[in-house]
Amino acid sequence: MSIAKGDDALSPASEDMVAVEAHPRAIRWMHWINFPVLAIMIWSGLRIYWSFDFTRVVGEFGDNNLIPNDFYETLQLDRKLARGLSFHFSFGWIFVLNGLAYVTYLIFSKEGRHIIPSPKALKDIVGTILHDLGLRKEAPAHGQYNVIQQIAYSSVLVMAAIVVATGFAIFKPTQLWWLTAAFGGYESARAIHLLMTIALVGFFLVHIVQVARSGFNNFWSMVTGFELRPVSEVVSNGTDETSDSATPETTIPVAEELDEEELVNV
Repeated sequence: MSIAKGDDALSPASEDMVAVEAHPRAIRWMHWINFPVLAIMIWSGLRIYWSFDFTRVVGEFGDNNLIPNDFYETLQLDRKLARGLSFHFSFGWIFVLNGLAYVTYLIFSKEGRHIIPSPKALKDIVGTILHDLGLRKEAPAHGQYNVIQQIAYSSVLVMAAIVVATGFAIFKPTQLWWLTAAFGGYESARAIHLLMTIALVGFFLVHIVQVARSGFNNFWSMVTGFELRPVSEVVSNGTDETSDSATPETTIPVAEELDEEELVNV
């Protein structure tokens, strides 16, 4: 891949691309660790709920559950409560430790500024929604993520925290009686735990669709850490001060160092 020299490199019509860091290694590792862990957590959680479904209501038409039996039978999930609990508790600790490491990294690396919307960014909610719906041509200026993405990612952190808290309330209802009481009791904590899990699954489905829509380059950047961008975009991002959230730090020095004489073949 080559990067043109001279005026062609900075021309909006130039098709030359440059690789810039999009996601740090730590973010990528924790992201991909969560993928199989959450899949196992949801699978084992379904076993637990099927064996002891708090939504079961016995009436003249038989048992009625929030999650119908046909769902479990289709997935061939046997009523094995012990196995479900074993997997859920084991991988639950991995989920908790990975989550703590992720939040700690966001704080100390300052990567959190990319996913927490600022008051200024919140003013662009309507404009961003109109752009996403195709009712507005230009999107409001933003950093690595737009305000809708920031709200979504921040909400996931909150939902994950609630899932963990309600999980402990269910796991140790006697020892952590105050936590269980805070969620309205044991049955209420189970209900909140399930509803937050459903919300997380909903986010993941939307997330996968959005990644598919954005193209292979976006997906591959979460694997390699780099994504291809037009040279003119990288240069403009390096000097753009209209956005409340800066682009990833590693792209800024690259943009500042690039000039018409220094752009070389890569």
